[in-house]
Amino acid sequence: MNKAQLVEAIADKLGGRQQAADAVDAVLDAIVRATVAGDRVSVTGFGSFEKVDRPARYARNPQTGERVRVKKTSVPRFRAGQGFKDLVSGTKKLPKGGEVSVKKAPKGSLTGGASATVKKAAAKKATTAKKAAAKTTVAKKTAAKKTTATAKKAAVKSTATAKKATTAAKKATTAKTTAAAKKTTAAAKKTAPAAKKATAATKAPAKKTATRKATAKKTTARKK
Repeated sequence: MNKAQLVEAIADKLGGRQQAADAVDAVLDAIVRATVAGDRVSVTGFGSFEKVDRPARYARNPQTGERVRVKKTSVPRFRAGQGFKDLVSGTKKLPKGGEVSVKKAPKGSLTGGASATVKKAAAKKATTAKKAAAKTTVAKKTAAKKTTATAKKAAVKSTATAKKATTAAKKATTAKTTAAAKKTTAAAKKTAPAAKKATAATKAPAKKTATRKATAKKTTARKK
């Protein structure tokens, strides 16, 4: 029996083929989604669907006999319920008409019961915690970037201020040196005439003394 035949088999009970197709699709979709999420779907008396993890292992290629490494994987598993097993083995007789006497599943069993609810709640909390941690990390990175940018700007401003101060100091020193040099030059110019006068005054007595000596020599010579 394939899916189309299954739909035809239950169409009369559900009021039409479309309703039956929708019901089958809904049931299969719910089972597949829950199993993929890691939940155990259990229908009492019929069986349970669950996800099983297979670790990495070595296997042999049936054609070549070569040893091949098989990666870790997950596979779906179906375990028949006791009522299903009894009907298949013949321990219980299958009724000729009507529905098979399979016990109704307890409330919540299609989603794995209370354990699945707890798992989902824990998963939601973990997801929320991860999102919060991610937001905190982003906020920290943003704050660090802003701090670095501010520090760079402050360093640039400090460097510019230091350069301005150095330039101003150099200009002030140069101005002071130039002013002092000008004052020294002016003082030297003022002192030059006085020095000339002093030199002239010193030379005049010397000339007079020399003239006197010459006259004295001439006088002495005449007396002789």
